[in-house]
Amino acid sequence: MPSPCTALIFQLSGCLVDFGARTLPVALQRLHPECTTANPTGTPQQALDAWLGKSATSAQLQALQQKLSEVAGEHAELTPGAAQLLQTLHANGTPCAWLDDLPADASLRLAEALPTPIEAVLARQARPWPAPDSCWQALSQLDVERLDGCVVVSGNPLLLQAGLNAGCWTIGLAACGPLCGYALADWQALSASDQEHLRAEATLQLYRLGVHSVVDHLGEIEASLDDIGVRRNKGEKP
Repeated sequence: MPSPCTALIFQLSGCLVDFGARTLPVALQRLHPECTTANPTGTPQQALDAWLGKSATSAQLQALQQKLSEVAGEHAELTPGAAQLLQTLHANGTPCAWLDDLPADASLRLAEALPTPIEAVLARQARPWPAPDSCWQALSQLDVERLDGCVVVSGNPLLLQAGLNAGCWTIGLAACGPLCGYALADWQALSASDQEHLRAEATLQLYRLGVHSVVDHLGEIEASLDDIGVRRNKGEKP
């Protein structure tokens, strides 16, 4: 039997809720439609600076935070497989937490869609990803005493790198995270060949990062968790 996970840390947007992690790019587009850039990465402030091509003012950053809370309410929908996975983990007593790099107000709006209680990690003082601080804070809040068997799940390369830096196992989400960046309806409207092209590019990027397994979304994660359990039984470390 595969060893059960010690604890799981999920990103909120682009993982548990908000397929495609659309909250940040939609908020930026609505505030500054004249600007165009690739899918924003990093913290909201870093993304805003890149979007504008210069350092944002405090007023611009405050406006973004307000817009993020508004947009989050529109994207607070579970991703495929999230509800069943969380219910199973809750029934099994597996410690779970979510974290995100969105402001707390926006994150809590997104979290309203979660069907079961799950620990929220609002790491205000932590260094931004890929620093491991928020992952360690999550495990501390969960009263986890050992890193062995702890898994970070996300489609965001920065959080996955933070998980690796923290010494955790990692599972990357190719289709529902920011690398593909499509809302669920838009993703489903793509042709099979377009989906495969985007999926392949995202999967390759995640494996190059060093993640231990890659799936499309949480509905496909069970085999990855079992594989990590088998590898742990063999004595492998992340």
